[in-house]
Amino acid sequence: MTIGETLAKERKRAGLTLTQVSMQTRIRESVVRAMEQDDFSTCGGNFYARGHIRSVSRVIGIDPEPLVREYDDSHGGAPMPLSAVAAFEPEQAVVFKERRSPNWSAAMALALALVVIYGIVHVVGTGGGREQRTARQVAGTPAPGATSTTPAPAPPRAKDPVAVAPRKDVTLQVRGVRTTWVNVRGDKGQQLYSGMIRPGQTRRWTDPKKISVLIGNGGGLRLTVNGEDLGTPGEGGGVYRMSFTPDDPDSA
Repeated sequence: MTIGETLAKERKRAGLTLTQVSMQTRIRESVVRAMEQDDFSTCGGNFYARGHIRSVSRVIGIDPEPLVREYDDSHGGAPMPLSAVAAFEPEQAVVFKERRSPNWSAAMALALALVVIYGIVHVVGTGGGREQRTARQVAGTPAPGATSTTPAPAPPRAKDPVAVAPRKDVTLQVRGVRTTWVNVRGDKGQQLYSGMIRPGQTRRWTDPKKISVLIGNGGGLRLTVNGEDLGTPGEGGGVYRMSFTPDDPDSA
């Protein structure tokens, strides 16, 4: 039985609909449906796919780890850790642009052309200086003396789904599984935390745009991003670097 077939079977056994699973995991219903059809391309990558499998499995009441291992076996294995050199390299190269002096001749010519065009449009549009006004009925407003027949808006139905407001920031929570070093930075590169996380310890950070994290031991931390438990980046040791935004994981 495939991963998707197992998720679908256990969800039905738990008496849950796709909508209920989506609401409890904050994973889009279309993504959950695709997962049950063994299509993980909409998850946003292998890391998020593992997190989605764990989240759905916990909601329907099964152990997620066998399914995660099966996913790794069929998608190239567990993620490989970064080398120490790659881990401390900047994520993007800094590019310096050469400043150029402004072209004042072109700016003056453009300004003169705009003045001439404005004068022509003004004369033509006003009919040679004579003011002309035309009363037009605004679309959707009743004519004078007419009785409005526009029906009142229907009250919202009680069963309509409530739209989830977009997130305004990104929240990262970590829980120590094994003692490991971690470095956390915000969108502007400011350091939010740098130090050791020990088993059982929990820490939480929030940033308006982006949080970047560098983990000394990928199997030593359990990550929760914007309320969704994504598990540990790696089962064994190794350095891992990741970054998250308010849109991660692909949900809501």
